[in-house]
Amino acid sequence: MNVVVLGGCGDMGSAVVRELLAHSEATVTIADYRVQQAEEMAGELGERAGAAFVDANDPASLRSVLKGADAAVGCIGPFYTFAAKMARAAVEAEVNYVDICDDYGPIAELFALDEAAKRAGVTVITGLGWTPGITNLLARRAAEELDEVEDIKLSWAGGAADSTGLAVIMHVFYAVTGNVPTYQDGAWVEVPAGSGGEVVEFPAPLGRVRVYHCGHPEPLTVPRYIEANTVSLKGALTPDWNNKLTDLFARLGLIGTPARNLRLARIIHTIEGVFRVGGIAVSGARVDVRGRKDGQPRTISYGVADKMGRLTGIPAAIGGQLLAEGKIEEKGVFAPEGCIAPQPFLDELSQRGIEIHRLD
Repeated sequence: MNVVVLGGCGDMGSAVVRELLAHSEATVTIADYRVQQAEEMAGELGERAGAAFVDANDPASLRSVLKGADAAVGCIGPFYTFAAKMARAAVEAEVNYVDICDDYGPIAELFALDEAAKRAGVTVITGLGWTPGITNLLARRAAEELDEVEDIKLSWAGGAADSTGLAVIMHVFYAVTGNVPTYQDGAWVEVPAGSGGEVVEFPAPLGRVRVYHCGHPEPLTVPRYIEANTVSLKGALTPDWNNKLTDLFARLGLIGTPARNLRLARIIHTIEGVFRVGGIAVSGARVDVRGRKDGQPRTISYGVADKMGRLTGIPAAIGGQLLAEGKIEEKGVFAPEGCIAPQPFLDELSQRGIEIHRLD
């Protein structure tokens, strides 16, 4: 079987490529605009790795590189620009597809592909990485332990020292500006990014981190599958001075549009080492699901902490492998919590060294 990784040279995409080669029998096509880099990477990884050029702004280029694959993994960011383009090409090429989209903007457009995906006999899974991804499946796992769910709180802490990708910087700028979606009292509403600060205890070595409302897909997808009054997503960078700096960028109007985000991200990317000062190269997530069990109030809490590349790359690689092997039968467009049984997936994460902590 062959799995195509779109953006396979990138910070997160390369982690997906290595995971697929290490834990499956698949051949892997590293599809990237930086084709020379993709060829060099394939040469280093051995005979089961190949390289191909792709231009994510060209639908024909995307369809061409995807055609005939058993599955594809979309890792080209920023996802507010490329998520829908990659998913649409996969549907048109009739290839099962999973991405690591962590932007809220494309979610409506992605789910609008549902009928086309069903007609094509294709499964599209959006947001199968760290957050979203592990967070969604932990929310479903916790919900399954309750008779009734009331509130779901999803939190993440991302180490500034834990990533070197340009798209990651653009994602952060996108997530922390303007109004962002959340789910309150049974309805989708918008709240100011950076509001609602609260301290959350993450697994070691992260510990206590102050997190804030930010733009992510989970509040838009989780209520589709889990009945709850409230679904919130809050996050922050570590160390905290990175959050204060991005807030300053927003107040100065230096970020907040795709063009501004790209311009400043390119500058930040060239001096990225500065922003790692005082931080640790670990990221994490926590999920708290409050409800009732046997008539009594109960809160189920899970957490995880590891390298960002592992937290993102391993789930996406597992998803790509499951799709290539035909082990996810539902057709259409889904978030992970809509088509993946959480416990077997979490067990697979554990076998690959990602430890899920029970925190309640």
